[in-house]
Amino acid sequence: MIVVAALYQFVKFPNFADLQMPLIAFCKPLGVRGTLLLAQEGINGTIAGSREGIDAVIAYLKANGPFHNLEYKESKAKDMPFMRLKVKLKKEIVTFGAPAADPMEMVGTYVTPRDWNALISRKDVVTIDTRNDYEVMIGSFKGAVNPKTSTFKDFVNYTEENLMQHKDTPVAMFCTGGIRCERSTAYLKALGFKEVYHLKGGILKYLEEVPEEESLWEGECFVFDQRVAVTHGLEFGSYDQCFGCRMPINAADKASEQYLEGVHCPHCYAAHEAGHYDRVTERQKQIQLARARGQKHIGDVSETRPNRVES
Repeated sequence: MIVVAALYQFVKFPNFADLQMPLIAFCKPLGVRGTLLLAQEGINGTIAGSREGIDAVIAYLKANGPFHNLEYKESKAKDMPFMRLKVKLKKEIVTFGAPAADPMEMVGTYVTPRDWNALISRKDVVTIDTRNDYEVMIGSFKGAVNPKTSTFKDFVNYTEENLMQHKDTPVAMFCTGGIRCERSTAYLKALGFKEVYHLKGGILKYLEEVPEEESLWEGECFVFDQRVAVTHGLEFGSYDQCFGCRMPINAADKASEQYLEGVHCPHCYAAHEAGHYDRVTERQKQIQLARARGQKHIGDVSETRPNRVES
């Protein structure tokens, strides 16, 4: 069984670039894969490997960087969910684009998964899903507002256009693993919002700790790896993913006449430019040939889930 660890910490890290190559050199012999982002403001990413490998990397980060309060959540995967290891240098560990949103200065009030239901059930609380539209599409908390953003950077405009009238209203925010809420709650606090709350550990921690019979979660939770989605208890979900557009797809989507494995699905069937289908159809042909030979093709959709890191 593979251990999958989603981790982050906002912390001042001026020499972040110095860790890139040593971290790669440490992870590779352990067989640990995934994507880690390093920036002046800290670290963010998801990695997968053996129990021993993940424990060793977590210990290495704490010993070789300022990550003494590293936030990380674990789940399991039957197979390795990443093709390779990537350690990238970035301006931000989660892209937002608003300088006022500094979680090292201030953040919203943390709410544990066990206390979350009571908070979002209050009639005076506005509950906001800070994730993107393709994530919200397959699951969210009952009654939560969908901001209908395509990227997290869009949340700045959403706030200006839709939330400013709620500055005196309690606002509860949540995301997959917690990091986006560190940023978004810091932004709202900087704008003068009086009561801002966020789910500690994110949806993943909630699905891990809150029994399904007590849950206010509806649907599945999108994750940024080969599993595509998880359910209560962090069990594997029912969704696959379209190679053409990276959207999560269910059984009904795959039964559609507009679905062709590795090429397109109902979400993107009519959206691609001329020549797209010829290219991806040929690529899928090569993938099928590789599978028949018992080999892995680098373009296999089952091996190339998106490496965006936005937990």
